[in-house]
Amino acid sequence: MCGIIGAISYRNIVDILLDGLRRLEYRGYDSSGLAIVDIHGQVMCLRRLGGVQNLSDAVENTILSGTIGIAHTRWATHGKPAEINAHPHTSSDISIVHNGIIENYQSIYKQLRECGYICSSETDTEVVAHLVDWEGKQGGSFLEVVQRVLPRLRGTYGMVILDRRMPDRLIAARSGSPLVIGCSIGENFIGSDPIALLPITRRLIYLEEGDIAQITASSIMIFDRCGNSVQRSEILSNIRHDSVNKGVYHHYMQKEIYEQSTVIKKRLQGCLKNNKVDFSELGSKNEILLKNLKHIQIVACGTSYNAGMVARYWFESLIQVPCDVEIASEFRYRQPVVRHNSFLITLSQSGETADTLAALRLSKTMRYLGSLAICNVPGSSLVRESDLVLMTQAGPEIGVASTKSFTTQLTILLMLLAKISYLKGMKPDIERNIVEALKVLPYRIDQMLLKNDFMADLAKDFINKENALFLGRGTQYPIAMEGALKLKEISYIHAEAYAAGELKHGPLALIDDNMPVIVVAPDNDLLEKIKSNIEEVRARGGSLYIFTNAQFCVLNIENMHIISIPYVEAIITPIAYIVPLQLLSYHIALLKGNNVDQPRNLAKSVTVE
Repeated sequence: MCGIIGAISYRNIVDILLDGLRRLEYRGYDSSGLAIVDIHGQVMCLRRLGGVQNLSDAVENTILSGTIGIAHTRWATHGKPAEINAHPHTSSDISIVHNGIIENYQSIYKQLRECGYICSSETDTEVVAHLVDWEGKQGGSFLEVVQRVLPRLRGTYGMVILDRRMPDRLIAARSGSPLVIGCSIGENFIGSDPIALLPITRRLIYLEEGDIAQITASSIMIFDRCGNSVQRSEILSNIRHDSVNKGVYHHYMQKEIYEQSTVIKKRLQGCLKNNKVDFSELGSKNEILLKNLKHIQIVACGTSYNAGMVARYWFESLIQVPCDVEIASEFRYRQPVVRHNSFLITLSQSGETADTLAALRLSKTMRYLGSLAICNVPGSSLVRESDLVLMTQAGPEIGVASTKSFTTQLTILLMLLAKISYLKGMKPDIERNIVEALKVLPYRIDQMLLKNDFMADLAKDFINKENALFLGRGTQYPIAMEGALKLKEISYIHAEAYAAGELKHGPLALIDDNMPVIVVAPDNDLLEKIKSNIEEVRARGGSLYIFTNAQFCVLNIENMHIISIPYVEAIITPIAYIVPLQLLSYHIALLKGNNVDQPRNLAKSVTVE
């Protein structure tokens, strides 16, 4: 969502801030801005609606130079997208950038109005700036002032605060929204995402929940929520800053679709040995935990939720382990009952999804055997706070619409299932068949990618459509869900997915010759059932697009399009079949002229409720 970068150095940091904002554009935003203290000790603040390029153009027309500053890309929560609502927000000598939501800002503002403060924006963030300014007038150091302010805030925040009178330090605070410090020689940095810092440093310190940091050019002091001085470990990021470039591709999403076979092949290396899954990264002691589980609870959001839905079919049908999957925002408020020997699995690309993190923290007060995070970002909150971790190792995913994170999550989940089957002493055929299928998975995905030109041509059928229906059965039902999600995310076509057997319970009322119906129908035990559902659609004049490797022998193929899919081993069909649906959505969005990588109103990492 919103992006933050701050810098303090002995050199001009304007270009560093702008470059950091450009690297944060993938997160989704509607405006951007920066504030620096110039050589005369004055705060120069520029804000612009729209892309970071608009802000960069404004900087070029302004004499702007300074050694300390903060910058921000905003995704609207409080207040419409407008320059007046863009960050940074100021109050007298105080400037602030903020990710998150301050839930009690209205009551705080009511008190501040009585002290003469007037907000010029519609945001909760400006209220915090005024509160820091007012508290500063009561005395104390900059750090002490912020430490007094934070307990008054209810909600989530990752914020960086600048005081013009203290041009040698920044104060950063984290509660529910991630912040990472970038360490260097003679300069230090702060960001909401390590990607913003990679060109200038690979030495990173992740702030923990409740931390406050005072950052100067030569020192970093961190205090926990109780005000105690603490040391947080420094890590060396292994992500190359050039790995977030598009390379030969036109869009990040296109690049990430085509990377899927490569990243899966790389992840499988070292994990598949002698027809067994080697998850030594979990540690031998934790194998006892996996052996003893009798139920799995998966919690996730969005695309990760759809991956969890596929895994539910796998866990229950292949190794008879009961599995429930729940949207994190529902789980955390539903007061769920924990089953005996239940094990929690959280799925997240970023590891910072607010609802998933809250669900994990809630689970620690319940009777789960333990928790496992399947995640793509090392050092993220979900990774640090879970008992066990399996990294997807998909590399940076910049496109807002997730692609390779979905297929790598499924790959990890399938390996985990094989491992659990072994630990529970089940038939060795289960693990062996999974391993054999996973070995050919990268090749199967490459075969799917050869359908690209066909998908580009097929996309023309959807250019003027306003709605679409996706159907699937069994493990392909969640793939239909993910296909519908991809279509609505980037093409803005309203799309819904149904289990095909539910057609008669409502969706048939929507069928006419203007409603494309996309059916995911591999040749498996459910094929005859889904053929019956296809006939129900045909009888009502619906336009069918059937993705299958089966033979369809029909007398009349009017309004029926068979998309021939290469053979795929049954167990990995969900992973392979999503690829052509990703390509189809990508090409439809291209034809419509949409911003494929940054679709409207959406953000890559959802760090607020």
